[in-house]
Amino acid sequence: MFKNKAGEHNNICGAHIADLRKKQVPKMSQRILAEKMQLYGIDLDKNAIQRIESGARFVTDIELLCFSGIFGISCDELLKRQE
Repeated sequence: MFKNKAGEHNNICGAHIADLRKKQVPKMSQRILAEKMQLYGIDLDKNAIQRIESGARFVTDIELLCFSGIFGISCDELLKRQE
C-alpha cells in the first residue's frame, strides 16, 4: 500500500466530511453515510468512513463526487482546506 510521505493525512476532505455529517439534523452516523454511499454504488462500510474522516484512507474522485451529492455541495467545497 502507498504511504503518503508528505504528511500524516491521505486526504484533504476527510475532516470536512466528518463536520458535514455531524451537522446533519438529525446527526448522521458513519453507518448511515456508508449506506447512502452504497445507494450511489460505492461499496464502503462504516470503518472505511472512519478511516476517510481521520485521514488514514485516500478518497477516489468517484467517492468525492458521491460525497458532494449526499451533502449537496460541490467537490471544490469538499477540497477546501479548513482553517
